[in-house]
Amino acid sequence: MAHDPDRPVALIVLAAGAGTRMNSDLPKPLHPIGGAPMIAHALATGRALEPSRIVVVTGHGAEAVEAALDEIAPEAVCVRQEVQLGTGHAVLQAAPALEGFEGDAVVLYADTPFVSEDTLRRMQAARAAHDIVVLGFRAADPGRYGRLMMEGERLVRIVEAKDATPEQLGIDLCNSGLLAADARLLMDLLGQVDTDNAAGEYYLTDLAEIAASRDLSATAVLCSEAETLGVNSRAELAAAEAQFQTMKRAEVLEDGVTMTAPETVILSADTWVGRDAVIEPYVVFGPGVTVESGATIRAFSHLEDAHVSAGAIVGPYARLRPGAEIGNNAHIGNFVEVKASLIGEGTKVNHLTYIGNAEIGDGTNVGAGTITCNYDGVFKHRTVVGKNAFIGSDTMLVAPVTVGDNAMTGSGSVITQDIPDGALALGRAKQVNKAGLAVRLMDRLRAIKAEKAKG
Repeated sequence: MAHDPDRPVALIVLAAGAGTRMNSDLPKPLHPIGGAPMIAHALATGRALEPSRIVVVTGHGAEAVEAALDEIAPEAVCVRQEVQLGTGHAVLQAAPALEGFEGDAVVLYADTPFVSEDTLRRMQAARAAHDIVVLGFRAADPGRYGRLMMEGERLVRIVEAKDATPEQLGIDLCNSGLLAADARLLMDLLGQVDTDNAAGEYYLTDLAEIAASRDLSATAVLCSEAETLGVNSRAELAAAEAQFQTMKRAEVLEDGVTMTAPETVILSADTWVGRDAVIEPYVVFGPGVTVESGATIRAFSHLEDAHVSAGAIVGPYARLRPGAEIGNNAHIGNFVEVKASLIGEGTKVNHLTYIGNAEIGDGTNVGAGTITCNYDGVFKHRTVVGKNAFIGSDTMLVAPVTVGDNAMTGSGSVITQDIPDGALALGRAKQVNKAGLAVRLMDRLRAIKAEKAKG
């Protein structure tokens, strides 16, 4: 069958398995790697082929998977495999969603997150000479994998491990499960698959032998074993996370970022760090973080859904929560938490402070122990601090409240009213000194302690 490299592509993503070895209430495709569900990784790679259709086959936990796909891939069409009868049966469920489609179908797996864009493109290139292309790899421990039976470049059969002879089990060329073929041909061949095997299931792998019987051409494209890592248990999930972190750290270093102990830094799939930024040890990046060029993230800081501008310094021991926007050359110091707030250019929030639902102007200094009291138990309220203001240590800013440009608060103040530009606000009780009372009180307390020790 002649192949046009410009033909449309449809992705068929298999996400119906029960994943019983995960021992989890969460469907397997939604377990995160690098802060993103496994299925999101497979879809991200598949999108490199610029698919005109995406069909996701759901089953176990279908409602949760489909709800997640509304966010991850709203363009995807979901079809359900109500009873799991094997991979061939799963792919066949996509047939109605591909009705009238003229192009190639590429079968991906939600629990195989590391297949590269280059590998998928090589599979598509191989379609120029072959009707069916499967993805294979050489396994260090072939174990449970299906074996590829090759005659030169021609794939004549795929044998599942449970159906293999001892001689076939000695082959290390294994099947990943990924496949590319003309969509209409794929569905036609699947109609000939039966359950005459040890598992009593409809194997997608039977297509190679069926194709050979019809004088069609099948071949295998090979990739590294690391790309085909599948996730079926918590241990494999941990291994996948470790593999992801290694890959992502290498990518960040290659982009010109300094990491003094990269093995201690945790990154997310969408973490973006600019050139000449510095990431110190034990920093955790949750989803949605952008760090601009020349910024420094100091040790033991945690960032999520936050933006750090050029030249800013965050940490050590800082926490940036969702909606934190840190301006150019701003300083966020130790044990400072920022949420849903804009910190202006050159502003310093250096110690033991909580800034929530606030806007802090350029060049302002926020003293240690300052808190924006933003929550009244029902509603969140906003605090606005102007430019070049000075917020004294241990100031409570009770929102909603505005502090003007060049204004100042006295240390220990509770600010409940707006402060005009350039004004000094003092909001604390009058100090009263009682002469000699401290000495008399301490003497009395020591006497009580001594009497208790005797008796």
